[in-house]
Amino acid sequence: MSESNNNSEIRVLIVDDHDLVRHGFKSLLGSQAGIDVVETLSSGEDAVNWCRDNHNDVDIVLMDVNMPGIGGIEATHRISKSWPDLGIIIVTVHDDGPLPKQLLNGGARGYLSKGNGVEEMLTAITDVHDGKHYIAKDIAQTLALSVLPGETNPMDTLSMRETQVLMMVAQGTRTQEISEILNLSPKTISTYRKRLYEKLDVASDIEMLHLAMKHGVLDENNMPIK
Repeated sequence: MSESNNNSEIRVLIVDDHDLVRHGFKSLLGSQAGIDVVETLSSGEDAVNWCRDNHNDVDIVLMDVNMPGIGGIEATHRISKSWPDLGIIIVTVHDDGPLPKQLLNGGARGYLSKGNGVEEMLTAITDVHDGKHYIAKDIAQTLALSVLPGETNPMDTLSMRETQVLMMVAQGTRTQEISEILNLSPKTISTYRKRLYEKLDVASDIEMLHLAMKHGVLDENNMPIK
């Protein structure tokens, strides 16, 4: 992990675009012995920029996925690549579909759903701080069941970048904006979008987003396109 602090507390950064979630997590964790919430931020961009200047002052990053701008997927990728000693724990409503596997493969060390209790969050923080990985029990069960024979999930065929583009489209982000956020050309983003249509066998953004919602990648609150 990052350089040890003098008082041996585990230093935590909270990243979530909802005020109630940030303040709720800060209140819950701040009352726990051995935990120091060093900062709360509302976007992936803020998290990356903050870590650039303060990565030696934090041990654990609690990261939401669905946020405006680069979001939690890209922020996780950038932070884990630049500061691999930081332990990133995803805390999100997305407890099934391809996201858990993609994010764990992409640098996250823990994965919780927002339905998990504070005790499980504390266990995850402690385990990840100790150099372990942690997956909430309900999510681990879902991942295990996903490999059993039965109905296939088309979302499992998507790469992390394709999932990221899908989620940005769901937020109503235009192609030019997505290209600037991900530092890719508009033509490349259009190619990803076309590939999404082909892989998911859909003909429009609306069809694609409803399919994503059906298979747990999105919920209705994340869909400005109806």
